[in-house]
Amino acid sequence: MAWLEHTVQIEVAADVDRVWALWSDLEKMPLWMKWIESVVITAEDPTLSRWTLATGNWHFSWRSRICRQVKHQIIQWESVDGLPNRGAIRFYDRQGSTIVKLSVSYAIPGVLAQMMDRLFLGRVVESTLQADLERFREYAQRRQPTQVS
Repeated sequence: MAWLEHTVQIEVAADVDRVWALWSDLEKMPLWMKWIESVVITAEDPTLSRWTLATGNWHFSWRSRICRQVKHQIIQWESVDGLPNRGAIRFYDRQGSTIVKLSVSYAIPGVLAQMMDRLFLGRVVESTLQADLERFREYAQRRQPTQVS
């Protein structure tokens, strides 16, 4: 397996409380994340969730566990089965706006890494993640403080 890592960030014109509340509602992520088809929090353990990614003819699913969460600062996760991945979303309070920084790492089979240009794949993933953050910014800025839930 070859691990690839990507980091993107954006500034959202909304306070950290609103940005945190919107982002931490994981089941709504398909609203702004292009490749995420669904996220379902498990009833037995709210730190576990089932994710489905779909792009073109590729479909992947995995279970993920939140391994660290500090309100208004960080949500860190790692997969526990399925597509190997890990990462963190960080929030930086700018007194009226919030910097959102997303880091994602994932493993791809060595054979696939050899077949694809890793630099090309990296550019595609990073541009998709950046577009996801831009959609999140629009989503967050359209929400009034009372519409967070």
